[in-house]
Amino acid sequence: QVQLVESGGSSVQAGGSLRLSCIASGHTSSVVAFGWFRQAPGKEREFVSAIKMNDDNTYYDDSVKGRFTIYSDNGKNTVYLEMNNLKSGNTAVYYCAVRARHTTVIYVRSTMWYDDWGQGTQVTVSS
Repeated sequence: QVQLVESGGSSVQAGGSLRLSCIASGHTSSVVAFGWFRQAPGKEREFVSAIKMNDDNTYYDDSVKGRFTIYSDNGKNTVYLEMNNLKSGNTAVYYCAVRARHTTVIYVRSTMWYDDWGQGTQVTVSS
């Protein structure tokens, strides 16, 4: 099992930037990928971005391409989500997730594919 702790959420004005962090502990040597998801009030949890550990391939939802960047610091077992030009529609609780079980099938956009989740960090963007 992998434990995840997110941080970096805050309240910002539209056009501003934030960097979210996700620190992993536990059985991190087996991690296949990290993902970031978000959930706004009354809505389902949705995919934002993901990164595979073996080749650093990155994935983004179309709505955040060009504005958000995911990257990892393997030495610190930390994954970051750099968010620029934030919009009011980006307001949500952002969750970090990890796929730790070995697999050759990559479904980074599905919540069901991930094994462990963090507690979430609130991002509020005001217009």
